[in-house]
Amino acid sequence: MEGSGTLGVARGAALYVGALIGPGLLLVPALAAQAAGGSSIIAWGVLLVLSAPLAITFAALGVRHPVAGGVSAYVREGFGDDGAAVTGGWFIAAVFSGAPAVALIGGYYVSDLTGSGTVVAATVGLAMFGTVLIANACGLRISSGFQLVLASVLIAVLAVAIAVALPSHARDNWHPFAPHGWWAVGTAANILVWLFVGWEAVAQLAGDFPRPARDLPRAVPPAFGIVTVLYIGLAVATIGVSAGTSSRVPLADLISVGFGRAGRDATAVLAVALTMGTMNVYLGGTAKLIASLANEGALPRWLGADAYRTVPRRPLILIAAVGVVLLGGLLAGVGNTEELVRATSACFIAVYVLVLASAVRILEGRTRLLALVTLVLTMVLAVFSSWYLFVPAAAGVVAFLLRRLQRSTVEL
Repeated sequence: MEGSGTLGVARGAALYVGALIGPGLLLVPALAAQAAGGSSIIAWGVLLVLSAPLAITFAALGVRHPVAGGVSAYVREGFGDDGAAVTGGWFIAAVFSGAPAVALIGGYYVSDLTGSGTVVAATVGLAMFGTVLIANACGLRISSGFQLVLASVLIAVLAVAIAVALPSHARDNWHPFAPHGWWAVGTAANILVWLFVGWEAVAQLAGDFPRPARDLPRAVPPAFGIVTVLYIGLAVATIGVSAGTSSRVPLADLISVGFGRAGRDATAVLAVALTMGTMNVYLGGTAKLIASLANEGALPRWLGADAYRTVPRRPLILIAAVGVVLLGGLLAGVGNTEELVRATSACFIAVYVLVLASAVRILEGRTRLLALVTLVLTMVLAVFSSWYLFVPAAAGVVAFLLRRLQRSTVEL
C-alpha cells in the first residue's frame, strides 16, 4: 500500500511524542507520587511495558485498516455502528471531564504565579475555557504543528529540570517504599493512564506515510525510546520533589529546584500556553465528532445541523454547558481535579478496551495475539478505576440508548 508521502519516519516519531506529551504532565505525575509514594515507579514501569504492545497494535490497525474517524472507526470495523456510538460516547465523556481538569490545572499555575488561591485558579481556568470555546466558534484553530512546538518546548524544559533536580533529590522520599500499601500502585497506574493516551493518534495518519507498512512501525521505536527516558526521569524526580506533598503545581516545584522563582514564573506561562493549545485541539475535534455522530444517527440530529462549519457551533454549546457546570462545582468545593483526572482516565481505559477487543476481531496472526494480551492487561488496569468506572458505564448506556432512540425515530 502506498501513501501520500507527506510524513517520514522522523516526523512520525515526533508526532507520536507530541501526542503523548501534554498538560497532564503539569499535575498527573505528582498525583501518582502522592498516591503511592516511591512505589509509584512500579506503575510507571508497568504502563511503559503495556504501551509498547499498545503502540504496535495501533500501528497494525493503521496499516491494515487505514480509516479516518479515530478510534470509533476501528470499533465500527469490529462491532458495527452501535459499538462505534458507544466508543464515541466514552471519548466525548473523557473530553467533558478532561477539559475542565486541564483548565483548572493551568489555573493553578497562574494562581501560584500571582500568589492567589483556588478562586483565582478556577476563574482563570474558566476564562481559558471560554476563550478557547470562542476561538473555535469563530473558526480560529491552533494548528497541530504549533501544538507540536509547544510540546517540544515542554520536553526541553522537563529534560533540563530533571537533569537539575535528580542529583539533589533522586534519593529522597523512597522510604517507606509503599507508604499506602501495594494496592496504591494500581491506583497510581490508573491515574497515570492519562499520560499514555496518544498512541492511537498517529495510526490514523497511516495514509500520509510513503510506505505505511514499513514507515509507521519504524516511527514507533524512537518515539517509545524518547518517552521512556523522559518518563522514567520524570518519575524519579517527581517522587523526590513531590511525594508526601499536596502541591497543585508540581512541575513548578521541580523547575524551581534549579531555577528558583524565575523558573516558576516561566513554568506558569508555559502551562497556560500548553493548556490552551491542547484544549483548542481537543474541543475542536470533539465538536466535529459530536456533529458526525449526530449525522450518523447516534446523537440528536440538531447537534449536527451546522456540521458544514470548520468547527460546528452547536456541539460547542453542549461542551460549554457541561464544562461550566463542572468548573462551577469545583469552585463550590464539589469534587476536585484528581477526581476529574480519574474519571477521564476511566473513560480512556474503556475506549482502549473496546478498540483492543475490536482489534482481536479484525487483525490476524501475531498482531492479533498481541492485541489479545494487551486487552487482558488493560482490563486488569481497569479494575483499579474502582467506582470511576461508573462514568464510562453511564456514558456508554446513554450513547447506546440515544442511538437506538434516534433509529426508532427515523423508522417512525
